[in-house]
Amino acid sequence: MRAQDLEHGFYEWDGDVLVLNILGTPMAKKDVILKPKGNQLKVSVKAQPQNGRATDYMVSFLAKEFGVSSSDIEVVYGRESIHKQLRIKAPKKLSGGIEFE
Repeated sequence: MRAQDLEHGFYEWDGDVLVLNILGTPMAKKDVILKPKGNQLKVSVKAQPQNGRATDYMVSFLAKEFGVSSSDIEVVYGRESIHKQLRIKAPKKLSGGIEFE
């Protein structure tokens, strides 16, 4: 699945899995989910972008935001890039303008 194929711009549902395109910003002042930019949701985290550590940190941050464990989030692509796609299994709560189907 490519980013431009997503139904709601930056996210879509695949059954109970939330497929989310992310524009990540490492080394931010705080961890925060911002407004979408085009077909990506902007997410800033405090972590350093070194060997995918910022992505791992972002997964932990987003797990708390969506009420799931880190193991429920799969990084489809972009582990060492600011452009990412994540699959979040059965999120318990939503954030960033995302709505349940």
